[in-house]
Amino acid sequence: MWGDTFTSFSSDDKVQEEYAEAIKELKEEARRMVLAEGSKADKLILIDTIERLGLGYQFEQEIEDQLRENFKFQSEDKDQNDCDLFTTALQFRLLRQHRYFVSCDVFNKFKGEDNKFEETLSSDAKGLLSLYEAANVRIHGEDVLEDAVAFTTDQLKRTVQQLEPVLQCQVKRALEQPLHRGVPRVEALYYISFYEMDESKNTILLKLAKLDFNYLQNLYKKELHDLSSLFYNVKVVERLNLISKLPYVRDRMVESYFWGMAFHFQPQYSYVRIAIGKILPMLTVMDDTYDNYATLEEADLFTEILERWDINEIDRLPDYMKIIYRFILNLYEDYEIEATKQGKLFAVPYAKRTMPTYEEYIVNTVVTSCIYVILLGIIPGIKSASKETIDWLMTEPKALIASTRVCRYADDVGSDEREGKGGTMPTAVDCYVKQYGASKEEAVDKFNELFEDAWKDLNTEWSTKTTSKDMMEELLNHARVAELTYKNGRDGYTNPQKYLAPQIVAFLFIQYSSDYIDICC
Repeated sequence: MWGDTFTSFSSDDKVQEEYAEAIKELKEEARRMVLAEGSKADKLILIDTIERLGLGYQFEQEIEDQLRENFKFQSEDKDQNDCDLFTTALQFRLLRQHRYFVSCDVFNKFKGEDNKFEETLSSDAKGLLSLYEAANVRIHGEDVLEDAVAFTTDQLKRTVQQLEPVLQCQVKRALEQPLHRGVPRVEALYYISFYEMDESKNTILLKLAKLDFNYLQNLYKKELHDLSSLFYNVKVVERLNLISKLPYVRDRMVESYFWGMAFHFQPQYSYVRIAIGKILPMLTVMDDTYDNYATLEEADLFTEILERWDINEIDRLPDYMKIIYRFILNLYEDYEIEATKQGKLFAVPYAKRTMPTYEEYIVNTVVTSCIYVILLGIIPGIKSASKETIDWLMTEPKALIASTRVCRYADDVGSDEREGKGGTMPTAVDCYVKQYGASKEEAVDKFNELFEDAWKDLNTEWSTKTTSKDMMEELLNHARVAELTYKNGRDGYTNPQKYLAPQIVAFLFIQYSSDYIDICC
């Protein structure tokens, strides 16, 4: 559906240099704001605004220092009980999102003697929205936050049409996609639009956000141009020969790159985005081949030869599988070269061993297998990654299992229709219906319940453990983009024109100027 959109893109270095210079100047002004004295509430609002505009990575250390101080003194804060609902919830969410574990007991003061939230809160839409967003970082056993989700969702749905425009847009977006579980760069796109309408907006921050968005957008287009050349350029088609020779395969290079952007949007992670833009199409080829095209004998043979990892075995394969095999070997040949450059050669043997087999597709553990392919595939682009990082991943830590389950349960519901149409294998939903004698609707409800439980598991690991932040961010962002892609029974990867394409179009083709661009409502 993207045609030659990106193959024909030409980057303008002069424009990028102008953006970079303007960003540098405004960034210093914004830094002074962050470091200036102010009330606790004002500080929290400023930090939240910066992060929601997509600028948090520009002031990472300054924000971390301020939140560390906030966390340190929060238990000694005598004015804690005087904070309103908005500020209490905002502080709670920001600290949890930055991996500071704070107790949810801070919300008990907003409950009455009947242990229900005070009805007087129903008129505080801003506070309710803040509480709703805070409740979405909940973990298991936090009953007050379970109650908060139900209470705020009900109240916000009832009052949303009566709210003033800016708040109404924010509420609509939050009900569709809670902030903590959203893809950061996508949420920044929405928030810039909301903030533009806010009469109390800080014009310096808004301008900086727009420039930063445009600068990164041009970088992403350049990266997509390079990827498109790899996959579609006639000059390299003999090497890959992938798209034209395998017509049964979903062509999802742009959507795969979008997943890469969801993992890491910052400019220094170009390798990560491009790597995922290569890895996911490879996994898609294998998925579509195993699920919908190969015979059982062909699938078994391919698995056997793939495990040998030897180009001399290629003549045993059918012609169409030779194309796939060459593609995989070429991909990992490039990976080994880059890993060597980055001093990460230790990752190569692990990366090759994690390729999912046909048996793993059969027993439905492929999502777990695929996340290993992705995570190990991007190791050369993660500066802090070490052999110890890989060893930790190979122990199947709870955070990794939780992230894969978010993807698994959302994907099971979202792709049920596609996988049930042509394949002979039953879908996960089919299996549940048969095993428990449930209706399809009951099965979907159960999968959604498991999906929410997986998010609580992931939130627990995020906010209560001391694991490497970089790798935890990969796992968190994997869950986020999986939710965006498969949420509410949709399969945005198979049907991007319906679900992902509008977001990708907005993300890659809106160029911000001083004019207001409305994408929110």
